Amino acid sequence: MKTLQKKLLLLLLILPISMFAQNTLKGVVLDSGSQQPLPGVNILVKGTSNGTTTDFDGNFTLNNLKKNDILILKYIGFKEVTYTYTGQDNVTITMTEDLQQLQDIVVIGYGTVKKEDATGSVSTVTEKNFVKGPVVAADQMIQGKVAGVQITNGGGAPGEGATIRIRQGSSLSGNNDPLFVIDGVPVAADNTGGRNPLASINQNDIESVTVLKDASATAIYGSRASNGVIIITTKKGKSGEMKINYSGNVSYSSIAKKVDVLSGDQLRSYVNTYGNTNQQALLGTANTNWQEEIYRDAIGTDHNISLSGGSDNITYRASAGFTDMDGILKEDNFTRATTSASVVGNFFNEHLKIEANNKTSSMRNNYSERSAIGSSLAFDPTQNIYNSDGSYFEWNQQLASRNPVALINQSHNYGTAFRSLGNIQAEYKLHFFPDLKAVANFGYDYTTGRSYGGYGYDSNYYYTNASAEYDYTNDSKNRLMDLYLNYHKDIDAIKGSVELTAGYNYQNFDYINNGGYSVNIAGVESVTPATKTGYNLQSYFARGIFNFYDKYVLTATIRRDGTSRFAPEYRWSNFPSAALAWKIDKEKFLENVSSISSLKLRIGWGITGQQDIGKLYPSLPTYLSSDNQAQYQIGDTFYTTVRPQAYNSNLKWEQTETRNIGLDFGLIKNRITGSIDLYEKRTKDLIAYVPNPAFYGFSNYDYYNIGKTKNQGIEMALEAVVVSTDDWNFTVGGNMTLQNSKVTGLIDGAPDFGISTGGITGGIDNQVQRIQVDYAPNAYYVYEQAYDSNGQPIDGVFIDRNGDGQITTDDRYFYKKPQADVYYGFYTNLSYKNWDLAMSWRGSWGNYNYYNVDSNLGWSNQILIRDTDLGNATTEVLDTNFSYSGSERYLSDYYIRDASFIRMDNLTIAYNFKNFLGSKANARLSLAGQNLILITDYKGIDPEVNGGIDNTIYPRPRMYTFGLNVNF
Repeated sequence: MKTLQKKLLLLLLILPISMFAQNTLKGVVLDSGSQQPLPGVNILVKGTSNGTTTDFDGNFTLNNLKKNDILILKYIGFKEVTYTYTGQDNVTITMTEDLQQLQDIVVIGYGTVKKEDATGSVSTVTEKNFVKGPVVAADQMIQGKVAGVQITNGGGAPGEGATIRIRQGSSLSGNNDPLFVIDGVPVAADNTGGRNPLASINQNDIESVTVLKDASATAIYGSRASNGVIIITTKKGKSGEMKINYSGNVSYSSIAKKVDVLSGDQLRSYVNTYGNTNQQALLGTANTNWQEEIYRDAIGTDHNISLSGGSDNITYRASAGFTDMDGILKEDNFTRATTSASVVGNFFNEHLKIEANNKTSSMRNNYSERSAIGSSLAFDPTQNIYNSDGSYFEWNQQLASRNPVALINQSHNYGTAFRSLGNIQAEYKLHFFPDLKAVANFGYDYTTGRSYGGYGYDSNYYYTNASAEYDYTNDSKNRLMDLYLNYHKDIDAIKGSVELTAGYNYQNFDYINNGGYSVNIAGVESVTPATKTGYNLQSYFARGIFNFYDKYVLTATIRRDGTSRFAPEYRWSNFPSAALAWKIDKEKFLENVSSISSLKLRIGWGITGQQDIGKLYPSLPTYLSSDNQAQYQIGDTFYTTVRPQAYNSNLKWEQTETRNIGLDFGLIKNRITGSIDLYEKRTKDLIAYVPNPAFYGFSNYDYYNIGKTKNQGIEMALEAVVVSTDDWNFTVGGNMTLQNSKVTGLIDGAPDFGISTGGITGGIDNQVQRIQVDYAPNAYYVYEQAYDSNGQPIDGVFIDRNGDGQITTDDRYFYKKPQADVYYGFYTNLSYKNWDLAMSWRGSWGNYNYYNVDSNLGWSNQILIRDTDLGNATTEVLDTNFSYSGSERYLSDYYIRDASFIRMDNLTIAYNFKNFLGSKANARLSLAGQNLILITDYKGIDPEVNGGIDNTIYPRPRMYTFGLNVNF
């Protein structure tokens, strides 16, 4: 009996313990697509603080579980998973990639917003859609990817800069480049010591590029936002075990096309036919192809390694990269070493967030002598490279072309740059008022640059003004402080939310020219004294975002900007904006329309400004001191002199007013997504550089607020997921922009007043473009060429358009323009199991170039101008044999050529390894080609020319790249 009682007592003691038993679950989390483990997945028991994260192999152990506990699994880039624990010991859980997650958040000025709540015209390109291949700058990564954004590379040199235009730009004489914001730091387009300021940021560190296009999106940046804003966000670490990534490639480049010039035999035939005895005696016996002598096949490499990881509270990422790229022009080279580091910490139950970022780069450029490109077209091909004594062959005539091989080998031009850019940002969500957040952001961008080198010419070619040696250094310092408050509150009464932001911005720019010296061939030294200049920007800004019933979103912003560039009475200005979005798909009348996934109408208005015209003090009196070559002598002493500089004390801000209406849509569960935008930009008080009246001011030209322009356009973007299965995925997308611009005002009462632009090579001070009311900015202003009955141009004969019986400047007329009527880009992404294929194209229609190569080199005087030397000409001379030397020939519409084109930018094929070389690492091997196909009727080597004047650009190479990417 006692034994039975003991057993019952023991049972009663065990029963409640077993009812509340705490169990342990072990498991692994896998990617549902690749079946690869996912490290760093956050796992939390719902309603508790009990949780863990997966290790490097995706494994986890979770203690103290009870039956029916609900586990919540979260991982960036994947859909959230809930899992119910029922007492099992081991489990395998799969997570599905959420392709929309990263695209659902849009970075805007001083914050982020859900894509569906964005009211402005905003486009984001993520790493998945970047242009592939050996790009070295952010601008190359989004080329052709965004409607309304046109990017034209300056040429084919490695690390070359680009001209970026968002919705055509807004200024005549001012800077038309967009504002770049890198991790919250607005940076100046400073080219200190380098070719491209964006090339100092390693492309492997960039997570996304967001383009703000209309004023309702950009007005928060005020005075620098007239030409749009590009926000670059770099990669950050994620919690979990440390991940190691290696990305590298090797590239091979070759010239795609050469200019058609006369061969040695053709030149001998031409000179023997048209030249005199003295000129014929100058002919050599060689057949030297000078273009082949200066160009080469080039090799480039790029390597980057990164480490990332972290705990629940602190994440980190660090990277190092090295780039070494040769250009196809001999001796040309771009070398870059970069490091980056990012740390993000969340403290006090995520009330305090501290983020620190740093990006450092050291670049070295060997600038091959680019004048050799022009000389390779103009130098006599009947001559050998070297004389019999081993010296370079040269004409003993200062006006003659130089030996292009000598130019490359005897000139040495180098540039180095060190850049450090970073910020530290603290966000504090008040404990006693958690809806209010205080943000402080302190940033900097420091650059040190050096340009040095010299020339060494043979003694038989003596050019006194050439620099035998030169060395200059300069620094730029950009310091930033942002202080602002952000209030966000969900309001049940309106089934929506209110977000308010207000703050203060301070940014200071210093430019220090440390001076330098140059020594010419004659041994005369010129010393440049050190100088320091700079300017200051200060701003107050506020924004409100009001969401009503999750259907209607209103955004209003105001920014008051001040700049030290202008006189005190014009120093400050206000830049407001407002926008409204209507989520039509949330309305009841579309509730049962399953084919419409999303549909949003946007309407925006705003005013932005411009104060960057390339001159730091355009409205303030300044003085210029002389160097040691321009001092004034009194007795035996030389004194430095000063002279007043031109200024206009009445100069004020340019202001651009923008109206935008847009429609965003998603169809068939967002298998088809796209947008359409219509915009109009009207700019007034344009700052133009125009002639001064006689006897007025300290210069013949000065800056004045005299202009008005109107830009209009339609932008369309579309992407469709055509196939999406376990094995196959096929996506196709593209964008198209239609645009038009016109000058609507210059000087009141002077409708025929114009500003000559577009300087060309050939003749004396010839300019082929003009800014005038009712025409596109910088439209071609030319003479009309006369043709014979066979359609051949008649040498020296032009149309008397005004009928006064003579050819004068009054017969010039406006003919075509450099801006495209339409430009577009389209791409495809195809994958099958572990294989993928990506292709991107872009092009333009309705743009015209002035072909300065033919106008300067395609006539007889280019060959037979003197009896002391011979030149070479393009094959155009065989077709026209022009000999007329008047400026009318240079300014003839005959040289205005259609530059429409379609280009295959990139073709990439890749294979993805799940267990690379038997390890747990994932790898990707790729083979890519750039600039493979160019379809155009344009005669020159490349129709893409910034500004429309084609004059011996650095050829864009055809490039092939082998790449390897490994994740450990």
